[in-house]
Amino acid sequence: MDLDLRQAITQRVQGKNVDELTEIVQGSIGGEEMALPGLGVLFEMIWKDSTEAARKKQVATLYKHLNP
Repeated sequence: MDLDLRQAITQRVQGKNVDELTEIVQGSIGGEEMALPGLGVLFEMIWKDSTEAARKKQVATLYKHLNP
């Protein structure tokens, strides 16, 4: 069975409740670099479901952190 990275990460978090998802994200922030692709997949899910206004806010937040 061939799974791509997105599918593997999605399967890992499917069925988790809000507290479990929060724990996964918080546990990945500032952790090992191998967690970064997983956060990217989760961010992609959020981005795809965001309004244009929410996307602009996310990019503005990112910009603020990159250009203090």
